[in-house]
Amino acid sequence: MAESAGHLLMETLPDEDFQRVLCVVAHPDDVEYGTSGAVARWVERGVTVGYLLLTSGEAGMQRPPAEVGPLRAAEQRAACAVVGVEHLQILDHPDGTLVYSLDLRRDIARAIREFRPDVVVTGSWEVDFIAGLNQADHRAAGLATVDAIRDADNTWVFPELASEGLEKWGVTWLLVAGDSRPTHGLVLDEAAVSKAIASLEAHREYLADIPGHPAPRDLLAGIFAGQGEAMGAEAAVLFRTYHLRPFG
Repeated sequence: MAESAGHLLMETLPDEDFQRVLCVVAHPDDVEYGTSGAVARWVERGVTVGYLLLTSGEAGMQRPPAEVGPLRAAEQRAACAVVGVEHLQILDHPDGTLVYSLDLRRDIARAIREFRPDVVVTGSWEVDFIAGLNQADHRAAGLATVDAIRDADNTWVFPELASEGLEKWGVTWLLVAGDSRPTHGLVLDEAAVSKAIASLEAHREYLADIPGHPAPRDLLAGIFAGQGEAMGAEAAVLFRTYHLRPFG
């Protein structure tokens, strides 16, 4: 960590060489609670970013799931457009009962081999994380993603993927958002913060269905300011990082 005015500061994520980033999360809106600030910064710099959602979030509102799934997918597409993400894939695993399984790992590994990212971003799989008690789907998604990264780079795990024409692919960085033990951060400028707020606002009907949910601007301003303190900046987003190919 760097030191400023007698205080240790979080190290800046060395993202200069990032070219393709795949964000793997459980639900529509998961990326929008902070990670989208980093996404906006990366896209602005020319990085290609894709989103993989493991469920359509159909159990997340007090309406019939058949109605909610398409609604939330539409809101996610709008959120992607705000930050410049063109690649969005939504799988059909069940919302609310997402289970760590070989099928889930295979589907994530398949997406990694298809998109060929050098960086994968996922959420924390801790039970008790920075926002309190973590939701079950988030935990399953994060842990399955960790293992799927290895699976994607192993010829002999899920060999059927090679039969689909998908050769193995090695990811260089894993970034974990929302982890209680962050190691690196990215300072966000005003444009990235504004886009992140607008991307969360795109989930308008979903947020309106949550009693007492704070306004996206108020919520994210607090999150980014709090994480910015660790960087000696007005706004930042923090990650726990794993350099998976330190000698490559």
